Amino acid sequence: MILIKFIEFLHQRIKIVIGLSYATLVLLIVMDALPFIVDKQHAHTQIEHIPGFWAAFGALACVMIIFISKWIGHAGIMQREDYYSQEPFGPSGPRGL
Repeated sequence: MILIKFIEFLHQRIKIVIGLSYATLVLLIVMDALPFIVDKQHAHTQIEHIPGFWAAFGALACVMIIFISKWIGHAGIMQREDYYSQEPFGPSGPRGL
């Protein structure tokens, strides 16, 4: 009950919630770009010195997981909507009996 009231409270102030979300995102990006906050001296590869590399890598990996999962689903896991309503052996039963 409390959670529903909290969600309604946030929904009534959706523009404030979106603004705070963007502000938090910008703050995190700026903090990642500042060298004295995030230490990049011990990066293993050269690409890790780019600010926001791991965030972009994670977002790209997430998108790839979604598309690959959808492809696998459409390739054979998903069935037609009437799949279970069909009779497995036809109307006359197995082997025409």
